[in-house]
Amino acid sequence: MAAAKAEKKAEGEGGEAPKKGGKKKLILMLAPLLLLGIGAGLWFGGILPKLLGIGGAHPEAQAEAAAQAPPAPTPAFIDLPEIVSNLNVPSGRRASFVRLRAKLEIADSTQVPAVTEAMPRLVDLFATYLREVRPDELRGSAGSHRLREELIARASVAASPARVTDVLFVEILVQ
Repeated sequence: MAAAKAEKKAEGEGGEAPKKGGKKKLILMLAPLLLLGIGAGLWFGGILPKLLGIGGAHPEAQAEAAAQAPPAPTPAFIDLPEIVSNLNVPSGRRASFVRLRAKLEIADSTQVPAVTEAMPRLVDLFATYLREVRPDELRGSAGSHRLREELIARASVAASPARVTDVLFVEILVQ
């Protein structure tokens, strides 16, 4: 009996063995999570990449690279002469005309002389295209968008090697 009482005392009052190292297990499980959280905070805060030298050059190296890089080309705008053209109408209907004033946007301002030399070709291509357009094709924003896309394609061909990035309408009048 004395042995049974001693055994009960060792097991505890609930009949279970006493827990040994419960706090140690908790610390061993939470320590990696805590370290991981601190590391993530330092990484996304930008402190850890700076300490490790990861994620970009030093400010002096960035300044040198910016000084050595060629300047970005500046766009330029060139006025097109006013184009008045008759539109393609079915026979028996009243004649219809379009008056177009536009500007060409080119990617590099150093290409302005090349585009101005090609201006007669540009005007001819635009007028020829406008003669084939029907009045109902120019109605609404979708018609303007289609016209712009067609004129950009023709301008890119005519002004090559200069790159025409957009045709900006100043005035479109359909009568």
